[in-house]
Amino acid sequence: MVRRSQSSNPRSVVVLTSGTDWGTRAAGQKRSSGAETPIPQRQPAKIKALQQAVRLANLAIDKKHWTAARYALSRARTLANALPANVAVREREKLSAARKRHAARNTPAAKNARQAKAKAAPAKRAGGKKPAPKKPTAKKAAQKPKPAPVRDLGDRFINRAALGYTETKGS
Repeated sequence: MVRRSQSSNPRSVVVLTSGTDWGTRAAGQKRSSGAETPIPQRQPAKIKALQQAVRLANLAIDKKHWTAARYALSRARTLANALPANVAVREREKLSAARKRHAARNTPAAKNARQAKAKAAPAKRAGGKKPAPKKPTAKKAAQKPKPAPVRDLGDRFINRAALGYTETKGS
């Protein structure tokens, strides 16, 4: 049995159900998309909201925050659909490019590009500076590492008789 009422009032009616309505209650708790958010009334505000949604989608894609990117793309799509086709053409192109980048996030081409970028990144330096000439390190590579220093235990007396190492005078 499941208690339906969440009220703290003891006189309120409590309906006990056997759980048959869970499917319909869970249907109302789906993941929200950007399409449910309110759309501005005026056209300039719609264009500004579209630009902001595309910018957020691109930022989320850059940071690999895929759920935030999906939300922003969904919001941008509803805003683009709310505008006439001949308005905000540049924003629609940016949205299309962002959608393609989001769709290509797990493709082999994206993985190859990521690996190539990782290999090429250490070679570049900021500000167009040339790397400093490297000093020859062949001498250092040939040297063996120093062994750990031996601890000085001082002058210790070892009782050989207690260890059974003493000579027997009978032999």
